[in-house]
Amino acid sequence: MIKTILVAATGSDGDAGVLAAALAVARPFAAHLDVLHVRFDATTVALAMATDAGSGALTAGLIERIEQDARDREAKARANFARFCSDAGLAAATVPGIAANAVPSAQLHVEIGEEARWMASYGLAADLIVAPRARGEETDERAILEAVLLETGRPLLIPATGPMPAGFERIAIGWKATPQAARAVALAMPFLARAREIVVLTIEERPEAADAADRIVRNLAWHGFAARGERLRPGADGAAATLLAAARERADLLVMGGYGHTRLREWVFGGVTQAALAEAPLPVLLAH
Repeated sequence: MIKTILVAATGSDGDAGVLAAALAVARPFAAHLDVLHVRFDATTVALAMATDAGSGALTAGLIERIEQDARDREAKARANFARFCSDAGLAAATVPGIAANAVPSAQLHVEIGEEARWMASYGLAADLIVAPRARGEETDERAILEAVLLETGRPLLIPATGPMPAGFERIAIGWKATPQAARAVALAMPFLARAREIVVLTIEERPEAADAADRIVRNLAWHGFAARGERLRPGADGAAATLLAAARERADLLVMGGYGHTRLREWVFGGVTQAALAEAPLPVLLAH
């Protein structure tokens, strides 16, 4: 059961879409939204900027400009949150109660420091994390996705660019015989239990992949889910494009593992995961 959802609020125009997507997921479960805005530390940011510029000297004017930007972002995040709650008719709640079991609620949290670290910290105590997708190699959004995937053990939901459906009636599982994919399926059980159709999509890379897909279909049947398997041949654009195209045609949600490898302290995502993070035409539920 999903009862708490962590949502990233950046203090930008994109907050409205992410909050609306999180609420669409929260309504069927009467879940609580923990909305987190992280205000960056002006001195730390100014020091990093001065170091990158080849000078370790900080100026009061630079720190004040960064601090003003942080205040403006926090004010916008608070305004976005207040408008969101008012438009959605959401009650503010700081502790669970009888009402928490019947309707969604929300609370805004503000912290100071590095956004990715705070998202990971809060994410450890959430049933689901909702964060915007990353489209570049060096973005704050990407750092958040990497941190919550690697450090929380919780499922991460990345909305598509369009409106989130009221419910995920058709779910595609991008299956690969790995612990990440198995964990993603396990964490997606609250959504799978409400789905009308479930299809397990497998890219035909090795002969044993078919047997592995049949086993997960059989496992889902023991849970009472009428899933079916479908094997895909990689197209000219590669496995990632093939999987995403098939999922777009067959489902409202794609469930898959987050794959990649570590290189020093950086996380380098595999091709399929990278495509899902940046280009998926439907919401994606990821787990590592």
